[in-house]
Amino acid sequence: MSIIDESQLNRFSKSAQEYYLTLDQSLRSYKSESSYNKTKVFLSHKHDEKQYLESAISLLKRYGVDVYVDWLDEGMPKTTSGVTAVKIKEKVKQNHKFILLATEGAINSKWCNWELGLGDAAKYIEDIAILPIRQGYRDFSGNEYLQIYPYITFVSEIEFINNRYYSDGAYVVFPAINGDNKVIALKDWLRRR
Repeated sequence: MSIIDESQLNRFSKSAQEYYLTLDQSLRSYKSESSYNKTKVFLSHKHDEKQYLESAISLLKRYGVDVYVDWLDEGMPKTTSGVTAVKIKEKVKQNHKFILLATEGAINSKWCNWELGLGDAAKYIEDIAILPIRQGYRDFSGNEYLQIYPYITFVSEIEFINNRYYSDGAYVVFPAINGDNKVIALKDWLRRR
């Protein structure tokens, strides 16, 4: 799995310095955008890792998609409960795509793993992907089961992936372990519903 460094992801951020918005204001502005006829993406993430969330949303928004983030949903209960779980199940099914923002913290989160299981059941394999993020220079331990999922990677010049060369851009790589062994541009993957 090709792992994106947090600094690479941060390049996509609508930074607070550029727009003079706080992180919460910036994230809430995403929510107010029109979602008419857009691909909808459920973005699973660890709630205390908002710094990665803003960058991931900015990356995805570049492709004209609508990103669902559970804690920005005013219909979610204020306190986590069984109702929260039911609503999350509904949202995973309703959204066209499922992406796990796979940081070390998210991989160790019970909620993120549960959401990944829901995404697996509802979307596997064409409409689910992992966005692996390495924090600093630490190695990404991950869990072996993540190797079965397509993952998002960035190519910054020319890179050899699955016996082909790819130029600059973001791609979804389907692992050979499930027999697909294909690579699709992220923009094309997000358009397919």
